[in-house]
Amino acid sequence: MPSKPSKGEKKKFVWSNSWSFFVGGIVWIIVISGLHWWLNFDHSDRRTVKMGYMPVITNMAAPLLDHLSREHGDVRFKALKFSSFAEMGEALRNDKIQVAFIIAPLAIVLRQQGVDIKIVYIGNRHESTLVTRKNLHIENIHDLSGRKVAVPMRFSGHNLSLLRLMEENNMEGEINIVELNPPDMASALTTGALDAYYVGEPFAAQTLKNGEANLLFNVEDVWPSFICNLVIVKQSLIKQEPELVEKFVSGAVRSGIWAEKHPDQAAQIAAKYWSQPVDLVKYALHAAGGRTIYDQYLPKIEEIQEIADLMVRYGLTQENNIKGIIDSQFAQNVSTDHVETEEDILR
Repeated sequence: MPSKPSKGEKKKFVWSNSWSFFVGGIVWIIVISGLHWWLNFDHSDRRTVKMGYMPVITNMAAPLLDHLSREHGDVRFKALKFSSFAEMGEALRNDKIQVAFIIAPLAIVLRQQGVDIKIVYIGNRHESTLVTRKNLHIENIHDLSGRKVAVPMRFSGHNLSLLRLMEENNMEGEINIVELNPPDMASALTTGALDAYYVGEPFAAQTLKNGEANLLFNVEDVWPSFICNLVIVKQSLIKQEPELVEKFVSGAVRSGIWAEKHPDQAAQIAAKYWSQPVDLVKYALHAAGGRTIYDQYLPKIEEIQEIADLMVRYGLTQENNIKGIIDSQFAQNVSTDHVETEEDILR
């Protein structure tokens, strides 16, 4: 019979195993940390600009610029996807990102809170949609009375649009407006937690495509000059690196011009960044039937003032002063000529 191990041998065995686990744990931490660093940080000597965005068509420029600058050029435009606009606003406030593709009224709030930002560019227009749960058979705005309708946040053009529609139709307070992050809207409608939602594409297309929702209206039907998202940067970046801001705005605008001509290719790229099926993104781009407008990118004071006035009117802010919020010089200098290939976008 084999002899039993002595107490000393037992201690040696326990110590040996403990040491092995300790060393293995350290190696594992080093490997995971190395992978995190390799996957999430740019390792070249190029200038990196971090862009915060939400996965909607109005922010198509973010994934396109990331894709194009990943391997080429002297500037790396790195797209960082956020799950909420509020989180993105805080990231810009704390200098975690240098550029934010953000919902328009929130830009006004950040400015009024003392964040020295400038609006430099307007995203693609006319891609927001209000959809309703199919089994409710809602046919007009009055049918939404007593219903629960989601918007991306209270500081959104979608919220302002609904508030204005209620006022115009003598329905003040009749619609139960709730805030919900856009990626959660489709599933909330499907489960019956929502009766309708109002959002930028492709989130509305998600329930339209699978037959679970009906289209009530497109945003341009009720607000022709509607701005969903716009782009803000810190004034300090404009002051310190104006050439960099000019390169970014030019690329962002030209990416939209290219996407309009090549929607299927744009959908292939964006779908990877958005973690959405390619066929859904293509559906959203094509189903609009040419709705999406890519060439009205110049920020105009009268449009931003309209938003600020509505925010005061509906109690979302106490003042409508937007003095100095726009810097349109970069958008004015953009050339939209000769945008045929991907390479032309940053040229």
